[in-house]
Amino acid sequence: MSLEQRRNLLVGLLNDADEEVRLAAAAALEMLESYQEMGQVLESLRSEKRGERVKAIFAMEKVLSPDVFPHLINLLKDPDPDIRSAAIQVLGVKAHPKSLNNLVRHLKDPAPAVRVHTADALGHFKDTRLVPYLSAVLKDPDEQLVVAAANSLATINVSEAVPPLLALCKDSRAVVRCAAAKALGKLPL
Repeated sequence: MSLEQRRNLLVGLLNDADEEVRLAAAAALEMLESYQEMGQVLESLRSEKRGERVKAIFAMEKVLSPDVFPHLINLLKDPDPDIRSAAIQVLGVKAHPKSLNNLVRHLKDPAPAVRVHTADALGHFKDTRLVPYLSAVLKDPDEQLVVAAANSLATINVSEAVPPLLALCKDSRAVVRCAAAKALGKLPL
């Protein structure tokens, strides 16, 4: 059965008498469309224009194919920090376990924005193994990075995050103390 035949069959099921069948057909059509979009997205990634490339990366967030992960992980090596940041954000939202090691490395990226996006993205994984990495970041002089790490620790939601966050309550920066207080309020006792 060709892709077009499959699509036509699913379109027909959108008029099925049963609501569950209609919902399943709609979800399946969405998957098929995301596969079709993948070729266009990959073509845009090869553009010379940064804006087009960034849009293509964010479009990958909607593509429901596992084929996006090798492309996104490859983009983490891009010399442009905006490209790395966009790829990190999408990988965070997708939270695929196999991308975790590649992301953790970017907590030490030379670009400050990439480090902040990485700390934020890691919170989507809700993986307790990230607590030591994010806790180490809490000592960084970049307050945006510290706030992102504190927020991610709160999202991971384990009691092991309490001691490093308690230390932040004495930080000289109000925004950091505020983030620590909010994070501590979310963590289990």
